[in-house]
Amino acid sequence: MSKITNSLSARVFIGLILGLTIGTLIQYAVPPTWAIGKFTLEASQGFGGMFVKMIQLIVVPLVFFSIASGICELKDLSSFGRLGSKTFGLYVLNTVVAIGATLLIVLWLKPGTGVDLGSMAETVKLAATEPPSMWQMVINIVPSNPFRAFVDGDMLQIIFMAIMTGIAIQALGEQSGPANRAFKVGNEVMMKLITLVMSLAPYGVFFLMITLGGTLDTSKMLAVAGYIALVVGMFILMFMVIYPVIVYLTTGIKPTVFIKHIREQIMFSLSSASSNATIPVTMKTVQNIGVSKSIAGFGVPLGATMNMSGAAVYTTIAVMFVANAYGMPLEMNQMLPLAFTVLLLSIGAGGVPGGGIVSIGICLHTFGLPIEALAIVAAVDRICDMFCTTANVVGDTAINTIVAKTEGEISAENAENNLQIVA
Repeated sequence: MSKITNSLSARVFIGLILGLTIGTLIQYAVPPTWAIGKFTLEASQGFGGMFVKMIQLIVVPLVFFSIASGICELKDLSSFGRLGSKTFGLYVLNTVVAIGATLLIVLWLKPGTGVDLGSMAETVKLAATEPPSMWQMVINIVPSNPFRAFVDGDMLQIIFMAIMTGIAIQALGEQSGPANRAFKVGNEVMMKLITLVMSLAPYGVFFLMITLGGTLDTSKMLAVAGYIALVVGMFILMFMVIYPVIVYLTTGIKPTVFIKHIREQIMFSLSSASSNATIPVTMKTVQNIGVSKSIAGFGVPLGATMNMSGAAVYTTIAVMFVANAYGMPLEMNQMLPLAFTVLLLSIGAGGVPGGGIVSIGICLHTFGLPIEALAIVAAVDRICDMFCTTANVVGDTAINTIVAKTEGEISAENAENNLQIVA
């Protein structure tokens, strides 16, 4: 029993279940006149928010130090070019395949057909926003003010600066010793800080789930139950079946072993609904599997920023659902533009809770669909976003594991042995 309760993933799961149970009881069993219910929800929202902010506090320096130190640990810059091209290419391929597969499924199942969203929708005003062009995204990667990039938390710009810093340190050759050590120590400090913050995860998850259980609008959820089931089902299929099987086919690591490694990652991402907030857990997970610090330090932060295959699936289903529910199904000649728009938006999507809603809103506007439908999508976003985030971060783990295998760093035997050590 002590071994179970001492496991962080087990304690996170216990916190998740207890929090959701208490929150649900507050919503349905506690009379509205009782101040204790309102006080508990407000307190939980406050403590849960503090926990998320603690994680957000370390995300930006973590990304900068981990990528820069990861490049510094590479033996030569040629290995960085090889590693970067592999990681970037697999991330893009992963998102493209996810979008294509989702389009095929929604064209077959036609979610939203026969659902009268118009009678439920509330007016939502959304400023007209055009999807960013590829050139615009490339140009915006280079920051004009490095301090603004850190203040705004612009991950693409921070990653660019970290890469350039790491390359510059590598180019110093023998003179790079002091700078190399400084970034290595900085990265170790961030990892220690992560350990301290993650020790509070069971409590943070507990408070976050009380808020979730106490504020869900089940009447709207039931009206779009088929949509929710499709979204959640797709994500569960992704992180419990597709990714473990792909990892097995490419690395030899058994699906059961891979799933055991990602248990803590699944629990935390479900509660935080933030790819950025889950970076520390993802970093720990891939290293437990056997991925080196250099690959993890580069690939995990990059994945949390651009490997949004879950967000791409979520946006695609939501847009097709709204189109069908309002009797405005998209034509076949609109599928390619939709796929391209979703790809751009998913790469630029924020790794924070609710980031997918922005992408969905832009797509609805771009394809002339009713913006007021965003109210219905937003009403159940918290549930969908939880599983969306999990699909994103498990995809990051799978890609980095595959990259490490191509670099000859891990084996199926080592991954299984490491699992026994972690347990």
